[in-house]
Amino acid sequence: MTFVRTRLALDRMAPGQILLVLLRGEEPRANIPRTAAEQGHAVLSQEDLPDGTTRLRLRKAPG
Repeated sequence: MTFVRTRLALDRMAPGQILLVLLRGEEPRANIPRTAAEQGHAVLSQEDLPDGTTRLRLRKAPG
């Protein structure tokens, strides 16, 4: 479900804009960056936070 929300947010953005996503759980941490990269988006950073969440920054692929 998290990727669906991420995908919808990316679809509404202009190419080159940056999306910040907060992830919880091992599956989203592994799958969302991989899937976003497979779709041509750039993974700018992935940072594990002390509270157990992961901060992911994505740049939407060019048009």
